Amino acid sequence: MEPRKFFSLLLGVTLALTPINGAYDKERDALLKGTFPQDFIWSSATAAYQIEGAWNVSDKGPSVWDTLAHQGRVYNQDTGDVACDSYHKYPEDVALMKQMGLKYYRFSISWPRIFPTGEQQDGVNQDGVRYYNALINELIANDIQPMVTLFHWDLPQVLQDRYGGFLNNHTTNTTVIHDLFGDYARFCYQNFGDRVKYWITFNEPWITSWLGYGVGNFAPQHNEPAEGQYKAAHNIILSHAKAYHIYDDEFRAAQNGQVGITLNCDWGTPKTPADADAAIRYIQFSMGWFAHPIFKNGDYPEVMKTTMTRKAQEEGRTTSRLPEFTPEQKAYISGTGDFFGLNHYTTVEVIDTCCTPIENPSYDTDKDIGTGHAPDWPRAASSWLYVVPWGIRNLLGWIKEEYGDPDIYVTENGRSDHDQDPAIMMDMERICYYMMYTNEVMKASNLDSVKVKAYTAWSLLDNFEWLSGYSERFGLHYVNFNDPTRTRYPKASSVFFKQLVRNNGYPEGSEFTKYVENMWYFCHNTTEAEVNGYTGGASQISSLFSLFLAIPMMIAYPLIA
Repeated sequence: MEPRKFFSLLLGVTLALTPINGAYDKERDALLKGTFPQDFIWSSATAAYQIEGAWNVSDKGPSVWDTLAHQGRVYNQDTGDVACDSYHKYPEDVALMKQMGLKYYRFSISWPRIFPTGEQQDGVNQDGVRYYNALINELIANDIQPMVTLFHWDLPQVLQDRYGGFLNNHTTNTTVIHDLFGDYARFCYQNFGDRVKYWITFNEPWITSWLGYGVGNFAPQHNEPAEGQYKAAHNIILSHAKAYHIYDDEFRAAQNGQVGITLNCDWGTPKTPADADAAIRYIQFSMGWFAHPIFKNGDYPEVMKTTMTRKAQEEGRTTSRLPEFTPEQKAYISGTGDFFGLNHYTTVEVIDTCCTPIENPSYDTDKDIGTGHAPDWPRAASSWLYVVPWGIRNLLGWIKEEYGDPDIYVTENGRSDHDQDPAIMMDMERICYYMMYTNEVMKASNLDSVKVKAYTAWSLLDNFEWLSGYSERFGLHYVNFNDPTRTRYPKASSVFFKQLVRNNGYPEGSEFTKYVENMWYFCHNTTEAEVNGYTGGASQISSLFSLFLAIPMMIAYPLIA
């Protein structure tokens, strides 16, 4: 189906089911009973800088996030210097996964822990190689498959200083960043690829491009909002293609693995029917920016190109601020994804603001849109994270229609709580989030025939949450960051997730599904729960649910010291 028609169909269904983009609709949001395919992958995820610690041990080089954090720019002046100390405590992390019944683990390799300067010619940190070998071997020994991300934002600081990081290209230096990334990828394939069968080149390149090289809020703090993000994204896409072809040409035949990329995207739902085209622009300027070249035709989405050409005319420029790929580069980029990795957390309402000329252009104003949230969408601890489960089903359907029905791996999905005292251990809202979002993923799989192959919970542990430091907690397991031992404690959500994995969904007639049914309307909306016959109210349901979780937790899930 042509994407515009598909979006119109989704819009029609959405508006028919709910006059506003509300938090709960009895028909749309009904619990689907059933299971995922037998080979479905259940996973949890982390990232190197967020959990490893050991930021400068054994010749590890500094990353751009080490630099930013040490400048005191993170909330409460937090850093990732120790974080969860997973560099030393990785066997405990693997034990947590095994207790939950997980068969896959998504983690990232720190580029400066392998190549301290980012360049292999300057030397290899053998202790870093030892660490990742030990982690991978521990996973394999516990029947857990590694899913490895090569780049999760921690660029070696030396590469930023020497070459401008992902702004580097042939016109400014003889060394090209995609060649250096290719060298790093090749080394990882050579040293770990005999055991790693799933590789993700980049995690959320939108974040690196816009927040890192556009507005500069994130590392490496380059502020150039008119063009910086477009230059960085251009080089990231070429770097991804380089890593993909290296694997394809040199390693695939012997190692028989897969290489993909993980893109982040909120679902953009139009506030009114008149905003439908703006919602399409929103998705294409975020996910399509990277997905269209890789999964379609080697080039940027047409709406991006035409919009940016119009912007250039309005600004009196002779060329667009959006770079162009050569014909050779387009052919090199197109088709460089064995699977489509998706990080999704939330949904936004989109309104059309086209087409007032802007005096100070930036990526934000280039899209000609505004975003907001429906008043009855619940919000998590993170200011940007609203709980809108049906958004993930719509987005998965969009990817299927827009990109030729690829295999899709949900590589992150989760909900934040505030850091508070006492700690939130009976994390009911996270349980509701996982319950509702995974059921929508199952609808996409079983009702819409989307080829969803995996669901990955973010995150295995509370961890360093970038500029928010340790003030926001996404973990299935609580970590006390004031305790030098960094002891892990299971939250109620870890027990729920264990049961979800064990049942592979919500099978008809199972005890697990029965108690999910009892929680379903409460999780969506307390008022709706009472309307539908749960007259005991939220507190009674919460108490029963907590008891259901607490007993098996105490029996089968002792604390790990």
